[in-house]
Amino acid sequence: MSVISASEARQTLPAQLDRVEAGEEVQITRHGRVVAVLVRPEVLRTRRAREAWVEADRIGELLERARHEPLKRAAGPPGWADELVAEIRADRDAR
Repeated sequence: MSVISASEARQTLPAQLDRVEAGEEVQITRHGRVVAVLVRPEVLRTRRAREAWVEADRIGELLERARHEPLKRAAGPPGWADELVAEIRADRDAR
C-alpha cells in the first residue's frame, strides 16, 4: 500500500487513480496522519460484505444461545405490564 500526502495526491490524482485501477491501494495523509484510502469499488464491497457476514454470525450465535436459556421475568411491579398495555391502547384509540 502506497502512502502519499494530501498535497501530492492533489497534484498527481490521475496517476493515483491509475495505480488504484491496477489494484493498488493508496493511503492519503494530512500532517502525517492517514485521512483517506483510495481503493477499487470491488475491494470496498468485499470488505463490507465480510463485515456483514461476521455480524450475521454473531447475531446467529446470540439467537442460538437465547434458544436454550429460559425467559426472564419482566422487571416492574405486579400489574405494571397491564397498565402499560392499557395506556398504549388508550393512546391508539384516541387517534
